[in-house]
Order: sequence, then C-alpha cells, then structure tokens
Amino acid sequence: MAPYDRLRTDDGAPQLETATWWYAAVAGEASDSFCTRVRKRMRGARLASVLLLAVVYAGLVLTATGQRWENAVLTGRLADETLAAAHAANRTLQHITLSSLAAALLTLTVIGILRRRLLLTFAALGTVTVSVCLAELLERHLLARPDLADAPPHLMPNSFPSGHTAIAMSVMFGLVVVVPYRRRGLAVGLCALWATAVGAYTLAAGWHRPSDTIGAGLLVLAVACGLLALLARRGKLGPARRRRFPFRTLFVTLPLCLVALGGLGIGLVLLVDSMFVLAPGDPHLPRLAYRAGQALAAGASAAATLLLLGLLRHVDLDARPVPYRLTGSVTPEEPGPFPPDPDHEIS
Repeated sequence: MAPYDRLRTDDGAPQLETATWWYAAVAGEASDSFCTRVRKRMRGARLASVLLLAVVYAGLVLTATGQRWENAVLTGRLADETLAAAHAANRTLQHITLSSLAAALLTLTVIGILRRRLLLTFAALGTVTVSVCLAELLERHLLARPDLADAPPHLMPNSFPSGHTAIAMSVMFGLVVVVPYRRRGLAVGLCALWATAVGAYTLAAGWHRPSDTIGAGLLVLAVACGLLALLARRGKLGPARRRRFPFRTLFVTLPLCLVALGGLGIGLVLLVDSMFVLAPGDPHLPRLAYRAGQALAAGASAAATLLLLGLLRHVDLDARPVPYRLTGSVTPEEPGPFPPDPDHEIS
C-alpha cells in the first residue's frame, strides 16, 4: 500500500474520519455500513444453501437408505395418484419448455428496461440463466446416482437437481429482483403458488424425486444470494422505508409460512415413519413415502421463498446507497482525509 493510502498518525495531518464519504471511496466500505451488512447476510445464506444442498445429495442420493426411500416414493406415486391428477401434472409440466423459458427471460428484460434498471435486469436474467445452466450441468455431468439399492433400471436415471423446479424458482426470484420494492409481494404472490406446485407436479408425473426438487430450490437460492451479494458489494442498494404492507403479510407471507411449516413438519414426520418405522415390505410404505415426498417438496420450495424475502426485508434494490456524511468542514487549512502532497518522490 502506498504511503498516501495509509492513515496519518502524526499530529500535523488531519485524521481520516471513518464516517465520511471519503473513507468509503478511498479505503473501501466501512464494516458497519448497510451494504456490508446485507453482503454478509447474503454470503451466509449462500454458504448455508450450498451446505444443505450437499447434505440432501449425500443423504438421499449417495446412501442406500435414501435411495430405497425415494424409490418407494416413485412406487407410491403409481399406487396413489388418479388418472386425472396424472394428466393435470403432465399438462402443467409440458408448458415448461425452452419457449416458455425464453418468454420468461423476455418478460424480465422488458420490466427492467421499462424501469430503466439495467443492473437489476442483468441480475434477474443471471439468476435464471445461471441457475438453469448449473442445474443441467450438475444433473448431466457432475452429480451421479450410483446404484446402491438394487433398483430396477427405470428408477436409476439421475435427475438431481430438478431442471423444471430450477426454472420455476429462478423466474420467481428474478421477479423479486427486478420489480419495485412495493411490488415485491405482488410478484411473489403471483408466482409462489406456481413455483411451489411445479415441484410437487414433477413428483406426481414421476419425472423427479423429492431430493431433486429440494436440491433445485437450494441451488437457485444460492445463486440468487450470490448475485445479490455482488450488488451489495457494488453499493447498489439501500434501506427501504419501514412501511407496513398488511396485504402482503396476509396473502403472501402467511400462506407461505403455513405451507413451509406444514409441508416440512408433516413431511419429516412421514419421512421418519416411512424410513425407520414401517418394515421394508409393508404395503403402506410406498403410499406413505409418496405423501412425505409431496409435503417435503412443497414445504422446501415455500421455505426457500420465505428465506429470500426475509433476507431482503427492508432492503430496496432501487434505493440510492446511504451516503457517508462529512463530520467536519473542508477548508484549505483542513483539506479532508487526504494528506498533502509529499515533498519527495515516492518510490
């Protein structure tokens, strides 16, 4: 570091005030600034999401017990569903194609351009494209599914994480990024039910296992938190006005809490019963495992959405950064935090 980048400790030069905008520009953001706190929060959530993703993959894909349980989920799907439910699930999933993904990206782009928020538009598009590309890369090339439970061949193809769930969750998270703060609840309310239902539908159609949908939600959450941390690193966000949104709480937050708590709670209870209580040959095992998988898929998607909303609570992605204010006047005698030009050449 050059001498003129360091704090002057002698009495002849003014001290660098850490609460000034000069400090933010020269020495970097203060450790207690709003953007720094948000960045640390996002980094912690991203790390936790990646760790949970690894736990889900290791517990349900890389163990014989986990594979047997998920095979029972697929078997229970055949015994539990009706023909109408199967058709409804397949019709819903058939709409998630490359053309629908392109339409979603175009919608996010139009919203961002109309709002003249180029950086937020790139962040929203990045959430979708990075999440979908990572899901396809992990599913096809990196995360294998070894045969540990002597399953039939039609149950062995790898599908972790779910690409359909990644598309649905990333589009919803992209809307959260690009819409105004006061419209965030409306965007989540319109998309949360659809995104949560996609994960459950993939199980009903027999396209994915519970671990696939849970892993996709965690993957998208990690990507979104990483991009939001970059926005915070660049100082492109600020605190929102602490206004109350009763309709958002009533029609968005409360239903998501009920789905998350109910789905995860009921799913975990049924998971323990189907894994460790019932005997392997019990005829009720597939049906119970299927219900547990459906509950866990819906609950995990709702919980990931709630977590992102909680991380962005009182955070306005459109707001101007909080300025660092000068603590004193700037005069020729007191030129601010910058030391005077050196008399000698700095090597």
